[in-house]
Amino acid sequence: MSDAPFRRALVIKLRHHGDVLLTGPVFSTLAEAHPGIEIDALVYSDTQEMLTLHPHVRTVHTIGRDWRKLGPLAQLSRYWGLYKALKSRDYDLIVHLTDHWHGARLARLLKPRVSVAPSVKKNSARASKTWAKSFTARYPVVGGNRRHTVDIHLDALRRIGIQPSEASKPLRFVAGDAAEASVAAKLEGQGVASGGYILIHPTSRWLFKTWPVAHVATLVDALTARGDTVVLSAAPSKAELDWIAQLKMKLARPVADLSGQLSLKELGALIAGARAFVGVDSVPMHLAAATQTPAVALFGPSGDIEWGPWRSPHRLITEPFSCRPCGQDGCGGSKVSDCLTAITPERVLAELDGLLAETGRGVSR
Repeated sequence: MSDAPFRRALVIKLRHHGDVLLTGPVFSTLAEAHPGIEIDALVYSDTQEMLTLHPHVRTVHTIGRDWRKLGPLAQLSRYWGLYKALKSRDYDLIVHLTDHWHGARLARLLKPRVSVAPSVKKNSARASKTWAKSFTARYPVVGGNRRHTVDIHLDALRRIGIQPSEASKPLRFVAGDAAEASVAAKLEGQGVASGGYILIHPTSRWLFKTWPVAHVATLVDALTARGDTVVLSAAPSKAELDWIAQLKMKLARPVADLSGQLSLKELGALIAGARAFVGVDSVPMHLAAATQTPAVALFGPSGDIEWGPWRSPHRLITEPFSCRPCGQDGCGGSKVSDCLTAITPERVLAELDGLLAETGRGVSR
């Protein structure tokens, strides 16, 4: 690879919210390795809040997930507008972090000096050859729950001669003043002091990764019985809100609940202000890592090595089932994961107390 410094770079990650948040160290590493570089991102529009306000991200370009549902002319108009915006930036580096064909097309159209993408097998020999020829370099993807996703992202930079430092590896998330003020007002409205609460976000968009309602209720009741302040949060989807409603019916004492009331920036601010976070493999767990909030993370069928909290104070809880991590939609497709059900509330409470003591946040109330 050329040793000439990069002036402008485009990092592409067309995946879900957590995947996008975990790209942050790529921007920080590039900024550290090439002082003065301008780095843009290309993500799906619903995930852009994961990167906006990041100190090393100049502009977040977006693609709408709904573009594919538009008519041919409307699609062409939107993609042409995106292409013109990207072309005007004159990138000399493209870092493509998935196997999405958009990255290959853009690398061919924008013609940067250097372009790097994962080395993947496409669905035919011809497609694989086209993919390979679209980039100047490709990096191997170590799968099978053997390497953290952040390090897999950073492998793209290692492949082109850029080694991350320890200082550039942590995640970053900036909620912003407006989100912080909004959350403070919402907490005040429920009589909760900032910094004095334990946040429990028990749900995931994939409910088979969620701990049983009864277990969460037992944990919450144990915390409130000893005087800890608990705040609940969840996404605004009907499935998650219904789950929270079931939980609240089982609680011995009422707790503050901001479920379905927060933007992504506000959720990040809420997590940043907590004494500790308790949840499952989900975007909020990654936000806890990005804000250095101590987290207890429960993992069932998903890979804890690949997706666990990154470089932040945490306790990661699993049960030694020989079949995990299976990545399946519950045991036998039942939406219920036995490896999660087997985790007891008593163990989670003990791990939480140990983490609070370890991080100097053990004084409750």
